[in-house]
Amino acid sequence: LLFANAESVWPLRLATFIGLLPALVALEFLLRGVLSLFSPRQPRLEPRLMAQSFIAGLLRWPPQPLLALQHELHNRFGIDLRQIWAFTYMRRAFFPVLLVVLAVGWALTGVHEVPLQGRGIYERFGKPVEVFGPGLHAGLPWPLGRVLNVENGVVHELATSVSDAATPQLAAAEGPAPLIANRLWDASHVNDKSQVIASSSGDKQGFQIVNMDVRFVYRIGLTDQAALAATYNSADIPTLIRSTASRILVHDFASRTLDELLGEERTSLADEIGRSVQDDLQTLDSGVEILATVVEAIHPPAGAANAYHGVQAAQIGAQALIARERGAASEQTNQALLQASTARDQAQASAREVNAGAQAANLRFAAEQKAYAAAGQAFVLEQYLGQLSQGLAQAKLLILDHRLGADSAPTIDLRSFTLPADPSVPRKAVQ
Repeated sequence: LLFANAESVWPLRLATFIGLLPALVALEFLLRGVLSLFSPRQPRLEPRLMAQSFIAGLLRWPPQPLLALQHELHNRFGIDLRQIWAFTYMRRAFFPVLLVVLAVGWALTGVHEVPLQGRGIYERFGKPVEVFGPGLHAGLPWPLGRVLNVENGVVHELATSVSDAATPQLAAAEGPAPLIANRLWDASHVNDKSQVIASSSGDKQGFQIVNMDVRFVYRIGLTDQAALAATYNSADIPTLIRSTASRILVHDFASRTLDELLGEERTSLADEIGRSVQDDLQTLDSGVEILATVVEAIHPPAGAANAYHGVQAAQIGAQALIARERGAASEQTNQALLQASTARDQAQASAREVNAGAQAANLRFAAEQKAYAAAGQAFVLEQYLGQLSQGLAQAKLLILDHRLGADSAPTIDLRSFTLPADPSVPRKAVQ
């Protein structure tokens, strides 16, 4: 029973105990040798002091440690424990009490404590009977009944490729970032895994190699059936997830190109991989629940970093040139549209003004026709005087007399002279 389990610690303890006994005997001999230097010279006792060992004397069958202690006290100090009733009773009751203590201790092995963050699968005669929650539970004592510990909601993160030789380096909170935080792909990383993907160049098909870092966040299902499946159907859950994920990635990446992985399909890639891995784990009845799939990095190999940087720079330059030319064309188009719109608006405004002027003249002409039909010559005289007043509004007029002749119209003198003046002196009429 001690050596049945490969992870048992009792074989190591037994080996340590076997090696500890000779060490104690050697330590006792060394102590006796040191004490013999300070003890009085006794030729009959000194050989016993150097040759006998109290610890080695206890290694006999049947073991009688109390009897040896009794003889030692009687020989050294003259104390006879056989005359004390309490020690006699203790010697007689030692084995019955020891048997009772062992029986109670063996019965207490049937009481199991399940931690708060765990669960326990209770096996009775090797058959799983019930899944225990956190707390104390009673069952049959060992080995008739035992409890196997199972995680309860503990979340783990697993990378598809991890190097065993790599050890994480803890960085100071105020210091520089560790090298593992470097996401540049011009150097190989610990968790990068090479993957073959599809390649298309013109009318030819081929393959390319990319490095990727895909991580899975998982836990054992919260149901009792998931706990039983994770315990009895899976020997190594991380290895199972890695192998399943590797197969899914090989199948899924074989039909994808590099531009698709680095472009528009990268956002949906993690969801598709997570669903596929979860479906395969459910088919295997592993009891594992994939909570999230994180694509940390997908990039070409580190050796192709410089070449791919050049390709990316060329693509970026071409896209920038195309965008710049499209912007210039759009600017010219918008400028032409603005000029055409301005010309059209001006033409429409001029046409509207001409049309409005024509309509106003038409209305005025119609009104004048109606007024002439109603007033006759008086309307014509009024219009004449109105036009004359409007035309001579800024002129300097001197009206002499409008009654000079009965048949003549009023005379307007436009001559310019300064008053007072002699009207008898003839002057040349000026305009």
